[in-house]
Amino acid sequence: MGMKRRNFIGTAGVAGLGLLAGCKTGPQPAHRPNVVYVFADQWRASATGYAGDPNVKTPHLDALAAESFNFQHAVSCCPVCSPARASMITGQYPLTHGIFVNDVHLEHRSPSIADCFDAAGYRTGYIGKWHLDGNGRSAYIPEDRRQGFESWQALECTHDYNDSPYYDNNDPEIKKWQGYDAFDETTRAIRFIEENKKNPFLLFLSWGPPHGPYLTAPEKFRKMYDPATIQLPPNIPDSDAGFIPPSQWDEYSKMDLRERTRQIMAGYYAHCSALDECIGYLQSAIRKAGLEENTIFVFTSDHGDMLGSHGLWKKQWPYDESARVPFLLKYPALDRTGCEVDTPINTPDTMPTLLGLCGIPVPPAVEGRNYSTAMHSGAWPADEAALIANYQPFGQWPAKRGGKEWRGVRTAQYTYVRDLNGPWLLFDNAVDPYQLNNLVNQPEHADLQATLEVRLGQKLKQTGDSFSAGMDYIRKWSYEVDESGTVPYKN
Repeated sequence: MGMKRRNFIGTAGVAGLGLLAGCKTGPQPAHRPNVVYVFADQWRASATGYAGDPNVKTPHLDALAAESFNFQHAVSCCPVCSPARASMITGQYPLTHGIFVNDVHLEHRSPSIADCFDAAGYRTGYIGKWHLDGNGRSAYIPEDRRQGFESWQALECTHDYNDSPYYDNNDPEIKKWQGYDAFDETTRAIRFIEENKKNPFLLFLSWGPPHGPYLTAPEKFRKMYDPATIQLPPNIPDSDAGFIPPSQWDEYSKMDLRERTRQIMAGYYAHCSALDECIGYLQSAIRKAGLEENTIFVFTSDHGDMLGSHGLWKKQWPYDESARVPFLLKYPALDRTGCEVDTPINTPDTMPTLLGLCGIPVPPAVEGRNYSTAMHSGAWPADEAALIANYQPFGQWPAKRGGKEWRGVRTAQYTYVRDLNGPWLLFDNAVDPYQLNNLVNQPEHADLQATLEVRLGQKLKQTGDSFSAGMDYIRKWSYEVDESGTVPYKN
């Protein structure tokens, strides 16, 4: 797949004209489909009933999977909040849009997904967590920094789900979601759907959970999970890898890793079940509005969560628990319900695929792959590889706590990763789904490793990635970091 780039010219005052010029409308479907794009924060691919997790209760997602394209090997191109979100919005990889760390500003240099749908006559809306403004996590985000979204009920970032602020369109006075924020955000999303059912629309709904804090879901859902009965996956060791300072886990400091993991998983799954109930509300509202046949409904996440696997926590790692995400796409008009897709789909592929399904041309600046033709025909490209990367050891995983820069490819069967010192990980996920047996540099797998190394090199060349040290990219983009190499954030 050849990657295309586009340079936009002009001052900020005329930038909008240049952006929209990249979103020319083309032949439209007879009835342009609506798009409802729902994504959670830090929901790993395995944490659903339909994916085989024996613990979690997700009946609405299980029903949705039976009606959807289920991309079983979907990945986050960079399993960190802001980089993944920027790739969703732009269809580009992090070294193109420049967001390879959290809490920096996404410049509006190229057409966003909202720009393209707006140019095609769609109403566009965004609700929930944004995390792309880089101007303070509680600061008001003005209209010209919203990447073209028209309707807006959002906040840069909060994880206080029961006391959750947001801004409503152009009102600079901060407001609060009622109760557990995902429920109120979902109610507002349903209102947007009902208000726009006579017009084609694009709606992004971004939930904060199941990202920590893990034990803050409504009591109804916490009661669904007894930590003592949680079945741990086989890649949970007896002790953690020492990457998280104890101060972050005070409430668990006297627990061993396995007990701590059960406690945290119970809270994590409670968040998942709460959001699953929201999925049911959304599906019901779409049906009630008479829009089900002509609505593309996506459920996914920005990245996953290690949750103790390999003794690690949260994100930024190439293991499946961190890098793989759920990705369901329901579009009844295609009549391909319950279709399990082996082809890996990556975060930048989201924008061009949705544009393709809606008959909207893909701007030249987009680097992701458009899978809409395969979704229509059922003829999927064979043996695809998706690029995954961590560009800067920062945040939870600075270099002093074991974080590292890495690049890798994820195919339907294999994960291959190298760091700055050379090949690091090689897993055959078909026979080793918990990634317990690292095959890297083993003579009997030399040919496989060489093949995957070539594929990784091709991906790096396509994305203009020299695979340098993280600070090289920090200096190139003139980001300011603290002594740990982290871009500091402010509330």
